[in-house]
Amino acid sequence: MERLHGVCGFCFWLLFFVLYQISHTTTYKYGQPVTLQPHLVRLRPRSNGWQTLKLFSLQVTPMPSSRSQIVDLDGNALIKVWFPPEKTDSLHVQAQSQIETHESNPFNYLMEPWAARLPIDYPASLLLQLQPYLTGQNVLYGTSVDPIALQLAQDINHAVSGDTINFLGTLNQRIYETCRYLVRETGAPLSPGITWSEKQGSCRDLTVLFIEVCRAIGLAARFVSGYQEGDPDQGDRHLHAWAEVYLPGAGWRGYDSTHGLAVSDRHIALVASAVSNYAAPISGSFSQGGNIQSTIHYQIQIQGLS
Repeated sequence: MERLHGVCGFCFWLLFFVLYQISHTTTYKYGQPVTLQPHLVRLRPRSNGWQTLKLFSLQVTPMPSSRSQIVDLDGNALIKVWFPPEKTDSLHVQAQSQIETHESNPFNYLMEPWAARLPIDYPASLLLQLQPYLTGQNVLYGTSVDPIALQLAQDINHAVSGDTINFLGTLNQRIYETCRYLVRETGAPLSPGITWSEKQGSCRDLTVLFIEVCRAIGLAARFVSGYQEGDPDQGDRHLHAWAEVYLPGAGWRGYDSTHGLAVSDRHIALVASAVSNYAAPISGSFSQGGNIQSTIHYQIQIQGLS
């Protein structure tokens, strides 16, 4: 951590930042040679007021025919790669990043007064923009909001007397203290009802539960994938997931139910989306006749730089 000092009259300005070096390697192995279809890579960290991307490189093997930079609907910076027709039995993707994070105080904001209590009465223009983030996960499958998540939302809302910030903090702690964390490396997030009923889940399961409870009470929320600093002595690192909630006057604010934290400068965000599938680090397919088995192996290294 470094400290920069500046003086303006009698004002004393202090800026904290943390610098990280991250290496994220993913290798796919296929049971027999395949033809790779275009892939989307979502491994380029954000660069905004919360974190600054200093360096980034992406190496892909086999070498793509070409690649293009894409900015998606949530403002995420994606890279699309497509490949020559030659077959391959593996795909290797390595992203290396150097990121500076800035925000040590996650509560440094001033909300709009009309958003301090639930349910929030959004202005029509804002409500239109937030609609994708207010739709429950179950609506994607043709059903209403998850009833278990709705009950949890109502219980917490009653306990905090409708206070928006207390609702989010209580929900974050309730999930953290109640649910056991599991490492589940592959597969889509479990439904919120299953996660809460079983009182356990991976970071993406707990995140989807948090998001669904927020949406059930009328808070716009989205899924974020990225990295969390964790224990520097722990060699086994994983991609992480947390939620962001849109607070009028404060913008998107992160909550990490896996660690029971409000997100600050120890998290490094990659991408965010209303739908968790669109925050996957790599997505794509291959073509080849028959039922071909594939395996995935990844390695993540996170180093804090002085």
